[in-house]
Amino acid sequence: MNDQTGSPSPSPVGPARDEDWVVVARVGRPHGVRGEVTVEARTDEPERRFATGAVLQAPGRTLTVAGSRLHQGRWLLRLEELHSREDAEAARGLELSVRVDPDERPEDPEEFYDHQLVGLRVETTDGTPVGELLRVEHHGAQDLLVVRAGEREVLFPFVAALVPVVDVPGGRVVVDDAPGLLDLE
Repeated sequence: MNDQTGSPSPSPVGPARDEDWVVVARVGRPHGVRGEVTVEARTDEPERRFATGAVLQAPGRTLTVAGSRLHQGRWLLRLEELHSREDAEAARGLELSVRVDPDERPEDPEEFYDHQLVGLRVETTDGTPVGELLRVEHHGAQDLLVVRAGEREVLFPFVAALVPVVDVPGGRVVVDDAPGLLDLE
């Protein structure tokens, strides 16, 4: 998928709704001794999201990109607020978000921002209602749809083979239930 939704602290430019934010990176280990960090990019537009001067939100803090570069296939960021290896280590694990225009859409029609999917009804390929999509969780191996199915939450793999239809305008996600994934009974 493309950029992911997040819920950072309110922006200094005014109140924002949770759906106005997308997670674009997660801070990894420090690189060097001057506060540079590796990041796990969670965006299809790293050059745009990590451009010098870009303002990123993390829980309880605002960070400004002082520079970015690719190093051995991994993005490295210099952030104005991080000055030492200790600062970089303290930032490890932070999810970095940017505020987006609510009407902004990914260029690729097969891509979606997480906030576009939240609230969609989920049904099986034969039309059986499953529930409501609560959120998308991002993991190393694959993304998972978190679906409210009655009184419980169900995790469903967000892969093309099992999610053949994502119809944002129609307000639905179609899942191809394999035995044991949904257990609707």
